Amino acid sequence: MGDFVHLHVHTNYSLLDGACEIDKLARRLSELGMKSCAITDHGVMYGVIDFYKTMHSYGIKPIIGSEVYVAERTMHDKEPGVDEEQYHLVLLAKDNQGYKNLMKLVSLGFTEGFYYKPRVDMSVIAKYSEGLIALSACLAGKIPSLLLKGNYEGAKSTALQFKSIFGDDNFFIEVQDHGLLDQRKIINDLISLSQETGIPLVATNDVHYIQKDDALAQDVLLCIQTGKTLDDENRMRFESSEFYLKSSDEMASLFSYIPEAIENTVKIAERCNVTLDFGTIHLPSFQVPDGYTQDEYLEQLCYKGARERFPEITSEIKERLDYELDTIKKMGYSSYFLIVWDFINYARQKGIMVGPGRGSAAGSLVAYCLYITNIDPLKYNLLFERFLNPERISMPDIDVDFCYERRQEVIDYVVQKYGQDRVAQIVTFGTMAARAAIRDVGRVMGYPYAEVDKIAKMVPAELGITIENALSLNPELKKLYDENERVKRLIDIAKALEGFPRHASTHAAGVVIASQPLVNYVPLAKNEDAIVTQFTMGTLEELGLLKMDFLGLRTLTVIRDAIELIRENTGTVIDLDKLDFNDKNVYDMIGKGKTVGIFQLESAGMTSFMKELKPSCLEDIIAGISLYRPGPMDQIPRYLKY
Repeated sequence: MGDFVHLHVHTNYSLLDGACEIDKLARRLSELGMKSCAITDHGVMYGVIDFYKTMHSYGIKPIIGSEVYVAERTMHDKEPGVDEEQYHLVLLAKDNQGYKNLMKLVSLGFTEGFYYKPRVDMSVIAKYSEGLIALSACLAGKIPSLLLKGNYEGAKSTALQFKSIFGDDNFFIEVQDHGLLDQRKIINDLISLSQETGIPLVATNDVHYIQKDDALAQDVLLCIQTGKTLDDENRMRFESSEFYLKSSDEMASLFSYIPEAIENTVKIAERCNVTLDFGTIHLPSFQVPDGYTQDEYLEQLCYKGARERFPEITSEIKERLDYELDTIKKMGYSSYFLIVWDFINYARQKGIMVGPGRGSAAGSLVAYCLYITNIDPLKYNLLFERFLNPERISMPDIDVDFCYERRQEVIDYVVQKYGQDRVAQIVTFGTMAARAAIRDVGRVMGYPYAEVDKIAKMVPAELGITIENALSLNPELKKLYDENERVKRLIDIAKALEGFPRHASTHAAGVVIASQPLVNYVPLAKNEDAIVTQFTMGTLEELGLLKMDFLGLRTLTVIRDAIELIRENTGTVIDLDKLDFNDKNVYDMIGKGKTVGIFQLESAGMTSFMKELKPSCLEDIIAGISLYRPGPMDQIPRYLKY
């Protein structure tokens, strides 16, 4: 494990507080020859999977943890003026049971204890303490706080309380020294506490950035969080620039008078061995009627649908249906199709508009026979393998459009059917994009708005542009950067913070459904009123969880209202499924560029393309939409010629 292990580290998932980007952190640990490291973000576990995988890729052992907020009274007390304060406690997972308990604690902090911060309390910590090692944390920990108030006896009884909760070898008194007066004031008391109680010491550096000269970037980050500028007198700030990733030698010389506190970091690291599973799929089980297996029930529903969909079941239809069903059964996805069939069936029964299908799922005859999609894949020669391929094991992905106004009803149905604890929406992170990072940093540094605005606008308005790209694309910006010290300073700090997660929000469409309570697989958070997973969409899929896209589409709401208005005004009832696709007037209208409100045809580029294309059938529009995307676009003139 080397001579020292960092057990108190804040990545940039301690939002607008930690400035350690995970890959750069791993690179620096590698340079320092460190063999292990912990992640202990404030009250969350947003970054733990990214951290786990990245550390492994560098040959560094990851230790999964969190610095949780503990309520002064109970986590259910939320009285203004009394319960704003909370203290810190570092928790590290020793094993997979500890990892599960950590997820439970961090989730409960949001779902039950949230008040300014996600908070837990002593009773819930005691309930889920198995498999965890606890450290007494920084100056904001309860023991240091009591010592600073001169309450040595209170600190001692708190330490003994923690020792009894976590067990003799699983609680450590944390010592830190960032050159702060308050830390030096209590260090002798912490050592005395350790001697009197037999609770061992552990040395940590409260890492918030990687190199010492990153202190300014982290200071700017704090100002972005608190809405302050660097010049504000009364603002939250770190009192020194020692909160960086120190080397083993630096830590050993800092605590040369208590070498055991350094040795204990290695002992703790050796005891922390969490292994995460990326190979198992955790599909919820769909309850089928008695006497059926899921495979049999799916097959029965498909053949019932096929008889309704087609005048006769030809050998071609039977062959394709059996092939698809066989693939679905072999891959273990029958339950998946039944779940999707069930909630779409619910929506249709309740008169909630459902889209005809989008993406590769339209290539499935099973999906068509189950009324999940409304497009006959045989008629349009669509490939099933593009959707589900036995050669490439990946979760099927059916995105479903619902009427924008009633989408939530379908989600509520799924929650009620599978259990509130097994369904959640998904977190997404707003990140600091190039222009926004320049504006944020400029404001914090007190630069005039006009100057910052001018620099930000020099970044080309391209999707995914980085400051680095902008400097190479725009010679004017590069010249300013090279010649103007103020601009260089602004851009360098913006570059350091670019791409950092800025805030957590809820994914517009994603819903995850699990076979057991979700908290067994993923920590949960709360965004406004929605319970969301703390891991993003891609990570959930890697962990084998079922993610569905419930898209709210305004176009469907408009179509619903139009049908209703026609019925009210003319008495004519329109059945969308029976509409003829060969109405010449419709194609003439599109060819004249009257495409406002037509889904996927109303952008300026698409409208002018349609005016040139002059479609006369649905296939022309299909070809048009297929061509109008990066790459194939280059062939449009050639297509029009022929």
